[in-house]
Amino acid sequence: MPDRLDIVFAPISAPLEPAVAVLCGEEIALGGLAKKLNAAGGGAILHAAEVAGFKGKARTAIELLGQAKLAPRLIVVGTGRAAELTEADWINLGGYAFGQLSARKTETASLVAEVQDGNQRPAGQIAADMAFGALLRSYNFRKYVTRKAENEEGAPPPDGIQKLLVHTAEPDAARIRFERHQAVAAGVFLARDLVNEPANVLGPVEFAERLRDLTSAGVEVEVLEEDALKALKMGALLGVAQGSVRPPRVVVMQWNGAKSKRARPLAFIGKGVCFDTGGISIKPAQGMEDMKGDMAGAACVAGLLLALASRKAAVNAVGLVGLVENMPSATAQRPGDIVTSMSGQTVEVLNTDAEGRLVLADVMWYAQERFKPRLMIDLATLTGAIMVALGKEYAGLFSNDDKLAADLVAAGQATGERVWRLPLDRAYDKLIDSKNADMKNIGGRHAGAITAAQFLGRFVKGTTWAHIDVAGVAMDSNKTEISRSWASGWGVRLLDHFVAAQHEKSER
Repeated sequence: MPDRLDIVFAPISAPLEPAVAVLCGEEIALGGLAKKLNAAGGGAILHAAEVAGFKGKARTAIELLGQAKLAPRLIVVGTGRAAELTEADWINLGGYAFGQLSARKTETASLVAEVQDGNQRPAGQIAADMAFGALLRSYNFRKYVTRKAENEEGAPPPDGIQKLLVHTAEPDAARIRFERHQAVAAGVFLARDLVNEPANVLGPVEFAERLRDLTSAGVEVEVLEEDALKALKMGALLGVAQGSVRPPRVVVMQWNGAKSKRARPLAFIGKGVCFDTGGISIKPAQGMEDMKGDMAGAACVAGLLLALASRKAAVNAVGLVGLVENMPSATAQRPGDIVTSMSGQTVEVLNTDAEGRLVLADVMWYAQERFKPRLMIDLATLTGAIMVALGKEYAGLFSNDDKLAADLVAAGQATGERVWRLPLDRAYDKLIDSKNADMKNIGGRHAGAITAAQFLGRFVKGTTWAHIDVAGVAMDSNKTEISRSWASGWGVRLLDHFVAAQHEKSER
């Protein structure tokens, strides 16, 4: 479980920390404690709101300092129309409130998760959801920072908020709900940590070794080394890896939480290119450092399996990740090479920078051959074209099944990790047909994200399947109220919600 922020649920009446955040709805609708604090301070909150033009709109805040009868630092956070807020809204609000508190350089703080009359959500749910948002917002990756700036007294400053008291009328209910949130946060943090690591530290072998640690959460982990991959005839994946001195790995992670251990699993496949130079078709130097994150799909799958195991999800799930490094060298794959995939289909490699689809092709085929899954979802930072189409707001979704696509769209709306469906159609096949092999690995200038998905579709054997292109959302994405990290951990919350909403009830 993530232990970077200690969150404690306390009654409304519990003593407040020196820095306090209270909630305020639109038109200055204060919760019970905030009303009492305002009265104790002689109307100080209402006066400050009037002076600042504060109306309680969502994600706005004012601060009152030096009000001894209130708190040394009191931050009033706007909720907007609280009765209309969804679970995702409360999570985001918790992240925003934590951001306001942590900007004040305090080691402990109180968040009073109490809203005005008219809100229909139970107090414990609101408190747990806001705490989840605060926890996600608290993440930072400073593993390699050895120097810390000193304050005026010559001592290093405190490393942010260490303890957050969340005050609620239902602390016990909040605590129970928050246990599930903590499990999901553990998965998000794992995904972020993996993507944030530099590639000299985290290659395919090191990535695989880190995933062995999931056994402590109850995940069965199996690592397939290079000889096993050769025996399986994963020629497409091995072709990508052959230019690097760092050998490839495929990691199989299984969580068996369904009532019937024989229940066919849900399969999640992740692209794990630990560094992508583009190979012989080398990328431009500018921005190439970001290619340490070309394994974000694999990181998401690892985070998802940890989340499912940590909360004891009632489902059978398998996660498979193909881990390689794509490098230029005397042994590297050349443009024009033809490789034979595990499926037996041949691929003409016209561009060695279209490598992720080659890795996925073999891992997807292996997943279907071995596990016969009920459905298969792959995640990959696959194309720059998806960012041209959707920017950094949505991930691209492709699917051969309308219900699966609709379920993923719904999960995206519920969590805020949104997906937008794009077409799969045989009309695009002509763009990836090859005169020299069964197919080529690029389709030309147009519809790049679609032709990449169309390529993957040739390795689907009648399985219900979805492909999610996360190139725009998994790394260097828009900063949100619950993530200030370069690596977002995108997809863990989406897929955890999808599993819980669509598949767990049927397995109990």
